[in-house]
Amino acid sequence: MGVAHSDLHNDLSSSSSSCFGDRNLTKLGLGDLPEACVAMIVENLDPVEICRFSKLNRAFRGASWADCVWESKLPPNYRDVLEKILGGFPENLQKRDLYACLSRINSFDDGTKKVWIDKRSSGVCLSISAKGLSITGIDDRRYWSHIPTDESRFSSVAYLQQIWWFEVDGEIDFPFPVGTYSIFFRLQLGRSGKWFGRRVCNTEQVHGWDIKPVRFQLWTEDGQYSSSQCMLTERGNWIHYHAGDFIVRESNRSSTKIKFSMTQIDCTHTKGGLSLDSVVVYPSSCKGQLKRF
Repeated sequence: MGVAHSDLHNDLSSSSSSCFGDRNLTKLGLGDLPEACVAMIVENLDPVEICRFSKLNRAFRGASWADCVWESKLPPNYRDVLEKILGGFPENLQKRDLYACLSRINSFDDGTKKVWIDKRSSGVCLSISAKGLSITGIDDRRYWSHIPTDESRFSSVAYLQQIWWFEVDGEIDFPFPVGTYSIFFRLQLGRSGKWFGRRVCNTEQVHGWDIKPVRFQLWTEDGQYSSSQCMLTERGNWIHYHAGDFIVRESNRSSTKIKFSMTQIDCTHTKGGLSLDSVVVYPSSCKGQLKRF
């Protein structure tokens, strides 16, 4: 057995020398792989993993800049998305630079909307601030006010003191890639603040939301419709309330138009003490990543 093992080792060593000269196979490492082969490997990784592997050696670092690697990580209609948020397509940039641009949070429409791509799935995510929504009574300080806060991507939220007719409407016209998306209202019962550096939430003005449910509705220009009702009961935390789902299919249209609303228009009672931060659109496969403050 020992003799056979020794002969086998000698045969392999001999073959190694004949194929690679005096180079010993045992000294080969990842750095000896051709960059084209490395590119094929990293192409199957997600963007976060690609950046980690680029630190291994020169071959992985070079492959991590290859356009063929990042082409598959970009949304299929990335040109339309970039033109929408930047007002034009940035020429002479490598695909990795385009991905880096989209993975950042980009503001558009006078700062009332922000868009980015999920770093794991490359799905397009969008957020609309309270100032980008149509809110009944928003200009009357008896009902609503805008409050600065560090708990919002937009640095402020709309706060409702009290109102009889509650209605919030919004509209999106955006080049979403093909897929299924979910819309959420980010709400909180109560008003957040700081007390000696600690987060507090004043819920003294919260009332009326446990009497009748609010109604969420969603429409798309191709005839999709969704409606649901929900009681707002949890106080002191930001909650993403699901308003509905829509599907973007292959079509000749480069952009998708969606309308949505949140209402509680039973005028037999008032309601108040509600903070409205934003409306967010996530790929349905990513909605589990929504954070709860």
